Parts: sequence; C-alpha cells; structure tokens
Amino acid sequence: MLYYAAHMDESGEPPESARSNPDLRPYVEDFGRRGDIGAIAVDCATHAKAGAAWIRIMPAGWPLHHYVEATTPELAIAVVPEHLGHGAGSQMITQVLKAAAAIYPAVALSVRANNPARRLYERMGFTTVAEITNRVGGKSLIMRAKLSRPQK
Repeated sequence: MLYYAAHMDESGEPPESARSNPDLRPYVEDFGRRGDIGAIAVDCATHAKAGAAWIRIMPAGWPLHHYVEATTPELAIAVVPEHLGHGAGSQMITQVLKAAAAIYPAVALSVRANNPARRLYERMGFTTVAEITNRVGGKSLIMRAKLSRPQK
C-alpha cells in the first residue's frame, strides 16, 4: 500500500522499491507504536486488500513540521487502482479520523496538487495550509483537518 500511497506506480517503479526507499521508511517502520492508527479496506467478494489508511507522528525534523505542529500526525492512504472511486478511501479516512479524534486535535496530509483525491480530503474537513515542491519536483499541498473529541 505504501507503493500506491507514494504514487510510485505512476513512475513505473517496481512495488518492492517502496520498501527500500529511505524517504518512505518513516511511514511504516515499526508501525504499531503508541498513537499509530490504521484501517484496511477489503474487497468483500474476493477478500483482497483494496486499500489502507494510517496515521502516525512523523520523526523530528520531518518536512511537514514546517507547516503543522510536530505533534500532529500525518495521514497516508492508498487505494489499489481497481477499487478507486468505490468509497473505500472515504470509509477508511472516516474510521481513522474517528479513532484519531480521541487522542489528537488535528491530522495533516500531503497531496499532489493535481490529485483528484484532494476533493475527497476537502469533503472530509481538510483545508490547505501550504503549497510545496514534492520529492519528485511537482507541486503538493499540505492539508490539515481539525478533529473534535467524541462526546461521551
């Protein structure tokens, strides 16, 4: 899923390249630490993984921290191409944001400026806080969503 989340499929890189890319390691290394939250979408007919969404606090000095507080976790999400546009992304984001609201005041993400998922993020409450040059030289948006603690 990291491969799709990083859009490496668009550049024709092999899937295993995501595992060896040091820039991507902080998104998944030792996942399951305190504060890590994730959701997996499964195709009900085939039981194949259709997507994953996860949030975690990124390491000190992470580029996103220039635009949001270091205590704000970053959302990463991937939906495999054959499941795009069928609601998996919305459902996963809803689940991770609901869980995150119990412990975090906000969540941030980075999205390529031309990625259609931007509209989904806006519907989910994310607003743009900065525009940056991404790791491949294109434009990306840093977006942040404030979370409301669940009512008891």
